[in-house]
Amino acid sequence: MKTIKSKRMKENYKLVDKTKKYSLSDAVAILEKLPKTKFDESVELHFFLAIDPKANEESVRGTVILPNGIGKKVRVAVVCKGEQIAKAEAAGADYYGAEDLIDKIAKGFMDFDVVVSAPDMMRELSKLGKILGPRGLMPTPKAGTVTADIEKAIREAKAGKVEFKSDKQAGIHINFGKRSFSKEKLLENAQYLIDAIEHAKPAAVKGNLIKTLSLSTTMGPGLRIAL
Repeated sequence: MKTIKSKRMKENYKLVDKTKKYSLSDAVAILEKLPKTKFDESVELHFFLAIDPKANEESVRGTVILPNGIGKKVRVAVVCKGEQIAKAEAAGADYYGAEDLIDKIAKGFMDFDVVVSAPDMMRELSKLGKILGPRGLMPTPKAGTVTADIEKAIREAKAGKVEFKSDKQAGIHINFGKRSFSKEKLLENAQYLIDAIEHAKPAAVKGNLIKTLSLSTTMGPGLRIAL
């Protein structure tokens, strides 16, 4: 069956050479020339890593605070009790509570982007593993989202802290900004993200961690990046 391309898609493909590898700077510059959509598209990096995704010791995981945020308001839900409730409210958490918040999420409430938990609430929160886990929202100590210092965790999440984790195909796909960002802000965020992933290279991996890297917008074509 012949694929019918929209006018915008045809314009996109005229500007992108699928056989070429672009510098990060040139790729971001091309984004500025692509036809715009009716919404402010996210800009994403797609990594394919030189790891065995079935080997736990080769999993790549970590966090990074992007200096320019990701261009959206980050909604933070905090599972805590007692004195921590007042601290969560003062630090700007969008939602906070103990068993009441856990029950609300269990019934389908998902109006948040990050979940932070006090350590003493993790036993109760673990019952939501099948709900939060597949969405990448389950708090973990490694990501800094299970912590006694919930105020710091909230501030970092609001400031643009993102978590990355390799998937079953040895890939990492992550949003690092919006098309409305300046070229300078996109480049700075992208470099922070690339550096953080390279820094998270497992000891078991020899040679270069990143096999291939591409950049795209939500609705745009992928641009291969020269490493």
